Amino acid sequence: MQQIQQQHVSFHAQPRPDKVPAVTFSANFRIQGSEQWQGPQYEVYRSYRPERHDQGWYHSRYKRVELIGGGYYYFNNGYWYPAWGYNSTNEYYAYDAPIYVGKRAEPPDKVIADVQAVLQEMGYYKGEVDGLLGPLTREALTGYQADQGLVATAVIDEPTLDALGMG
Repeated sequence: MQQIQQQHVSFHAQPRPDKVPAVTFSANFRIQGSEQWQGPQYEVYRSYRPERHDQGWYHSRYKRVELIGGGYYYFNNGYWYPAWGYNSTNEYYAYDAPIYVGKRAEPPDKVIADVQAVLQEMGYYKGEVDGLLGPLTREALTGYQADQGLVATAVIDEPTLDALGMG
């Protein structure tokens, strides 16, 4: 695990709309199936509602807002969220939902790359390590979660990072 994390120390995801199509903003978006996920560790996913705000709004509420993989994200309590509206020329998001990174507070693309590399090594992930939470990564997460007896969320959540030894 440590070797994989060291490989991605300076990792920076790049937009890949040809391989991982961007999602678009929808105020009505809800994470599919999240209402079925039980437990406090899933509340953030059940309650997630995308919002569009300007830079001033984000900076007045969050200490960390960063350009990551083609879109701006804000960090809040162990999760990175798309900062819709922060900058209209940088709105490439492969996934519209919170990404759990835990206490390490590392950028989500680095955590995604670490997860992809571990799942690839285990035979779950067949794509390239690109740091984007696209369809192949979500499929690999679902397979791993099901095999481990975890809730199959297809997201990077606390139980999954813990099971992978990355929590």
